[in-house]
Amino acid sequence: MSEKTEVESNPLDLVKWIVVIALLGGLVYAYQAYEDISVLYRALAAVAIVVISLGIAATTAKGSAFLVFAKDSRQEVRKVIWPERSEANRMTLIILVATAIVGLMLYLIDMVIVWGIGFLTGIGAA
Repeated sequence: MSEKTEVESNPLDLVKWIVVIALLGGLVYAYQAYEDISVLYRALAAVAIVVISLGIAATTAKGSAFLVFAKDSRQEVRKVIWPERSEANRMTLIILVATAIVGLMLYLIDMVIVWGIGFLTGIGAA
């Protein structure tokens, strides 16, 4: 993993972020303003503008730091030992049974409390 915790920013980065925000804001406005144009063309334009915005954002210091983080995260995910299907099924079954038991216990406790309060106050069900 990267040992850099603080990212040095470039004064040009602020301009790039303003351009990215302006592009995305313009996209939202244009998508609504040009409702008479086909949805397909508007969606293609939206994808293109988002890709351009991501490309601009990736050239900033924070963007490149995020890309390094994403690459490191992907390497860490590859190191994980995932459970086999049978083990995952068994653990899921255990969780479902435990949840049902706890739910039943809470229901019974609630019924006892309702009965007790009803008995003490005389507002019990007929």
